[in-house]
Amino acid sequence: MIYDTAGTGYDPGFWPEGMEPERSGAQGYTRTELEQAMQCGRVLEGTALLCDSAGTLWVALGCMRGRMVREEVQLCADGEAVRDIAVITRVGKSVSFVVCGFARTENGEEVAVLSRREAQRLCREAFLDRLVSGDVIRAKVTHMEPFGAFVDVGCGVVSMLSIDSISVSRISHPSERFSLGMPIWVVIRSIAPGGRICVTHKELLGTWEENACAFTPGQTVTGIVRSIESYGVFVELTPNLAGLAEYKENLQIGQHAAVYIKSMIPSRMKVKLAIIDTYRGTGSMTPLTYYLPEIGAGCMTAHLERWRYSPLSSERCVESVFA
Repeated sequence: MIYDTAGTGYDPGFWPEGMEPERSGAQGYTRTELEQAMQCGRVLEGTALLCDSAGTLWVALGCMRGRMVREEVQLCADGEAVRDIAVITRVGKSVSFVVCGFARTENGEEVAVLSRREAQRLCREAFLDRLVSGDVIRAKVTHMEPFGAFVDVGCGVVSMLSIDSISVSRISHPSERFSLGMPIWVVIRSIAPGGRICVTHKELLGTWEENACAFTPGQTVTGIVRSIESYGVFVELTPNLAGLAEYKENLQIGQHAAVYIKSMIPSRMKVKLAIIDTYRGTGSMTPLTYYLPEIGAGCMTAHLERWRYSPLSSERCVESVFA
């Protein structure tokens, strides 16, 4: 099954923050809706307006403001305290929460008492802790470093996506593939006993053959220079397909290029290219197309047992196996 980045796919029930319109409270909530959510333990969302000097987040709800004290902003491991950065970086962003009750401030204002920590606990208990290696879920890019991207896998719970797991075509920084706040799909790689979740992404961007079928020898197409070696230049045609062109002077990594496809050899997973011209593109990010497994009857998520990138005719076997 093929999805583009706008595909919605399935609803796992606990979305990354800011990704589920029905839970976002964009139009605000009524008091009755807040009371009903409190009674059934439903997770809602609102935008954090400010953080006061005590570390309390104030959240826009529509009919009233919500108050989230520092200790309720994030689910932490036993013995760990909520860090300042975890609180102040929520300002201006969507936050998941459950309504714990109602109270009045010193000046008589009625406010809803909120807990993001409880929303994250419910997300872990009812969703994340039930996942296994190979499950496919939605995620949202929240932070990027040279070594990888951090992604929200549900209610603000963060997972690590290493740079070598983003795509088959190599990149020097996750920003060459993602933007902050971007919705993506990921595969559960592993879940450590302490609950630490590691995910991967490249297995959802198609096999060599699935990517290669969009091209034929004799075409001239666009690509991005991703690596310059003494023996040649690797040009990315899609995030999971790159070809090799002869070395050419005055090239720079990240440049866009017009390339002529000389030949394609499935048995060797080779695409031979000739660089016709280079130019400055508007950006170095290639749009993502996802190839997702079907969701089985009665299943909450899609699942991969194994993924083979290389063609069956190839001399090499390049695959990922999920235990």
